[in-house]
Amino acid sequence: MVAPIRYGLVGTGMMGVEHLRNIALVPGAEVVALADPVPTSLGWARDALGDKADRATAYDSVEAFAREAEVDAIVVASPNYTHREVLTPLLDMDAAILCEKPMATTVADARWIADRAAELARPFWVAMEYRFMPPAAAFIEQVHGGRVGRLQMLSIREHRFPFLEKVGDWNRFNRNTGGTMVEKCCHFFDLMRLIVRSEPVRVYCSGAMDVNHLDERYGGETPDIIDNSFTTVDFANGVRALLDLSMFADGAEHQEEMSATGDQARLDVLIPPGELVFSPRVGFRNPKAVERTMVEIDPVAHAAGSHEGSTYYQHLAFAAAIRDGAPVQVTAEDGLRAVAIGAAAEISAREHRVVEMRELGV
Repeated sequence: MVAPIRYGLVGTGMMGVEHLRNIALVPGAEVVALADPVPTSLGWARDALGDKADRATAYDSVEAFAREAEVDAIVVASPNYTHREVLTPLLDMDAAILCEKPMATTVADARWIADRAAELARPFWVAMEYRFMPPAAAFIEQVHGGRVGRLQMLSIREHRFPFLEKVGDWNRFNRNTGGTMVEKCCHFFDLMRLIVRSEPVRVYCSGAMDVNHLDERYGGETPDIIDNSFTTVDFANGVRALLDLSMFADGAEHQEEMSATGDQARLDVLIPPGELVFSPRVGFRNPKAVERTMVEIDPVAHAAGSHEGSTYYQHLAFAAAIRDGAPVQVTAEDGLRAVAIGAAAEISAREHRVVEMRELGV
């Protein structure tokens, strides 16, 4: 028997529902409280809980949740710009917290959260699901194991569909998201730091809104979020990394591709289908020696979300941190630094210049 964990969910929109579906797969986990000011969103959560919905008390405010809910763990999946406000009462509760990415939409708010989280005796975890995609995890393990030799170049490509509609259309404006490079790309900047094992020193981003949302109007306003970009990040250890983003390439076979190139080989991962491609150096005009392997994903975990099973594997690790004191794999400090790189990229894209990370005080 595993020790039970009583979960509360704050923010019951699209990503909140994905968390519910994956918590249901964790042995000993039960959702006992929900909080959201939007009745429709609470209805989605109840639908996701199915015959267990009656066991979860619903609250229409985070303040009521913080006063009354008896939980061991809290998942925060409210809109990005609300995270600091939502976390303020939750940090005083005796519960572990898993906060969705980005941890905040500004560096100042992310620093405030990181400072508060550092004072806690219980886990505070930032939900960077991409770390936990089995193909990505295998890729990272092999790079860290030295399979490419000394890493010098890292390339990440995400060519995908446009931003989906969210309640109140909050994700159409930089003021609510921190900008695309924070909202979406914090995942990839987190991966860069994890893979490179160093800190960024400068960022250059060329990006704009060129295709998506041009004809949309919300209260007379036109969206202002980047839909394509190239971002180069120089790291202190000499490694350079590139992010190639397109939000209007939903026909691409692979939504994500990562390539790590070292002095001995290159390693690629293609997501989907979860293929690893190893290409050792062979010398000019010699036969190639490419090796291809597939990384399997639990089909039940895969079906429970839209992140290649990663939300499930992340929740298993989060539960281990709660029950067994296992390490928090994505700390608030990690969340802060991912936000800071994204903020630097947003400044760079707007001002058409290189941004030194020291300008952001991180």
